[in-house]
Amino acid sequence: MAGGIDVSAVDQQCDRIEMLKAFDEKKAGVKGLADLGLLKIPKIFVRPSEELAQEFTHKGTQIQVPVINLSGILDTDRRRQIVEELRIATETWGFFQVVNHGIPLSVLDGMIDGVRKFFDMDLEERKKYYTRDITRRVRWHSNFDLFASRTANWRDSLSISFPDQIYSDELPHPCRKPQWNT
Repeated sequence: MAGGIDVSAVDQQCDRIEMLKAFDEKKAGVKGLADLGLLKIPKIFVRPSEELAQEFTHKGTQIQVPVINLSGILDTDRRRQIVEELRIATETWGFFQVVNHGIPLSVLDGMIDGVRKFFDMDLEERKKYYTRDITRRVRWHSNFDLFASRTANWRDSLSISFPDQIYSDELPHPCRKPQWNT
């Protein structure tokens, strides 16, 4: 320790930042690492043992994510109730599960298939969508908080946000409706 500063801790933090930058700059994400056939998970993804021990000894309480049931949404009174449930869930949890939304299973399965096919695309093609720019309508990334979190999560995310008109040429090829591919 030099002058009250733990030099080894500073060095470790610098190494971690360099590893995070290298990971992010490759634009290959977690899937890119998995495709390499790694035998060991990189340090940036490994949670400290004391943190894990604390979690394992915690007498976990069962939590219930808010469930928003859209059944009856066309009824004015029920609609008000749903809006209130959404407000509470958003303010207290920040997320929720929606049931009875009326989206056909075939559409949900198609979305899952499109995302799966996106991550199976050639890396160079997938890199076109890799960004941390939250203003981009289509983007994929690993860990939105990669440089802020204590440990990186072993996941990749594809985000598609269209507040207005959707243009098929903005979407990755596997995420387009079949009739858009002509």
